Amino acid sequence: QVLLVESGGDSVKVGGSLKLSCAASQYPRSEICMGWFRQTPGQEREGVATWHTTGATDYADSVKGRFTISKDNNNHTLYLEMNNLKPEDTGIYYCVADLRASWTCRVAGSPFFSHRGQGTQVTVSS
Repeated sequence: QVLLVESGGDSVKVGGSLKLSCAASQYPRSEICMGWFRQTPGQEREGVATWHTTGATDYADSVKGRFTISKDNNNHTLYLEMNNLKPEDTGIYYCVADLRASWTCRVAGSPFFSHRGQGTQVTVSS
């Protein structure tokens, strides 16, 4: 059981930046796919970005060029650096993880991964 704890959510102005963190404990010694998805009330969950043990990453088209996913393997922490934030980036951001091969580590599947954190709120206003 992978335990995930997110932090870093906040309220920012349009064009601002935030960096979300996800601390993973009980980290398995096998191929793991980790990522972020977001959800806004009344809307479907949207995969944002994924990272695989091999170093492969995947991003939603809506965040490409603005968001960067990375992982610190020393402390098992996943990050999501978000720049040039827009109002449509508002939502609860969830950190997720699943044991899967790199070719299946895709952002579209991230809302359905096996393990999920409690979420952190990001609000972008003008």
